[in-house]
Amino acid sequence: MNRNLARLLSDTAHAHGDAPALFFQDGMLSYAALDDLSARVAGILTGRGVRAGDRVGVMLPNVAYFAAVYYGILRAGAVVVPMNPLLKRNEIAYYLGDSQAVLVFAWHGFADEAASGAAQAGAAAVVVAPGQFEQLLAEAPPMRTMAVRQDTDTAVILYTSGTTGRPKGAELTHANLVRNADVSRRLFSIAPGDVVLGALPLFHSFGQTCGLNATVAAGAALALVPRFEPGPVLATIQRHGVSVFEGVPTMYAALLNYADRGAYDVSALRLSVSGGAALPVEVLRAFEEAFGCVILEGYGLSETSPVASFNHPDRERKPGSIGTPVEGVQMRVVDETGREVPGGEVGEISIRGHNVMQGYWRRPAETAEVLDDDGWFRTGDVARVDEDGFFFIVDRKKDLIIRCGYNVYPREIEEVLYSHPAVGECAVIGIPHAELGEEIGAAVALKPGASATQDELRDFVKEQVAAYKYPRRIWFLAELPKGPTGKLLKREIRVPGGVSTG
Repeated sequence: MNRNLARLLSDTAHAHGDAPALFFQDGMLSYAALDDLSARVAGILTGRGVRAGDRVGVMLPNVAYFAAVYYGILRAGAVVVPMNPLLKRNEIAYYLGDSQAVLVFAWHGFADEAASGAAQAGAAAVVVAPGQFEQLLAEAPPMRTMAVRQDTDTAVILYTSGTTGRPKGAELTHANLVRNADVSRRLFSIAPGDVVLGALPLFHSFGQTCGLNATVAAGAALALVPRFEPGPVLATIQRHGVSVFEGVPTMYAALLNYADRGAYDVSALRLSVSGGAALPVEVLRAFEEAFGCVILEGYGLSETSPVASFNHPDRERKPGSIGTPVEGVQMRVVDETGREVPGGEVGEISIRGHNVMQGYWRRPAETAEVLDDDGWFRTGDVARVDEDGFFFIVDRKKDLIIRCGYNVYPREIEEVLYSHPAVGECAVIGIPHAELGEEIGAAVALKPGASATQDELRDFVKEQVAAYKYPRRIWFLAELPKGPTGKLLKREIRVPGGVSTG
């Protein structure tokens, strides 16, 4: 039996061809039309010699083309490598080179960076520009058949990272993603007639599984928002009668604090879904009261497709909790030896189930560090479990910074700072921020006799990484705090008063 993830689209198109699949700005794309476009994307790929198992990058914002390209790659039997369109050329070259991608579909607004990065990696670049891409699709012979893929075949490589080393690709199989989409669809009761807000980035696992794939599997519609801004989002909810809102905590806070929110009709909302970071309890309660809908908070990682646990709609909810494991998934809290700790005690979350990745792409040693022979994945996140089996995140074992829903990995930014000739030592940390969740800060010690300004270092990093990654707050220290072994002690770093944000 063909287990290709793209069957989510083809099956729904067969059953509900005339139903709206995507809403975007003032336009609409039916399931039949989206399926046809995906077949033409597959035709473009096969015409260029792309074979089953080849990797293909997707560097697109939340536009209708993303869905067509995503399912087209899968239809051709290739592997999707989603990428943030804000990445710069060196980052693009790394993603494409590491995944050994043969081609990347890049949004026209970032075509120069994409072309340069692709050239460095030896990959081709196809520019996706409104009007021109339609012409390219119209000329492409559609691939009406679908490549046969098995459960264990890789469907998507999602790049993620800890606080050390370069980003690594989590290999998610067709079975991982099909099952996780189905779990999400049933968990949120998404059905034909529902409209799901597509404000979460589709290149991210949350937006991809809970937004795109779950919506397509259900035959509902996804209302795309290319960039999250409270006004346009509320207008989209009103215009299309959005019934399911999926977002990260900073989105909830932004909508709640938007001065003109009372001017929009959001009465169609029946459910909201929160993930990506802890949702403050006061925000949850205030949002539910203001918008008249229940919020379900959950937890997951790129390595778990991503959904692992959730507060369930038909059971007790516990504000501040990430809920209980979803169907077919096991979770436990373990000590450093991997043994489960008693209830109420703190330990690391470990996950096993249909959602756990196959491993990190071409990184067997790093895979073995987090995935044992029994299929348990060590998340690096610290939590406790209460007497009812509800999980509560206590802290992040990793130094990951989450800025406005985007993951920022300190080591990557530190490496850029260290490449500046004046920087002797540096440490990048997350600084609590009311609207963004966390802001990025950098403590820097200059080399003896060297000089640099905050603006100079900020601009230096800004030129080399995506816009959401560079440190807005930079301050200088004579020396960074260290432990007895010489290791930098980030927990000892304090942000001095008067540090401006650039």
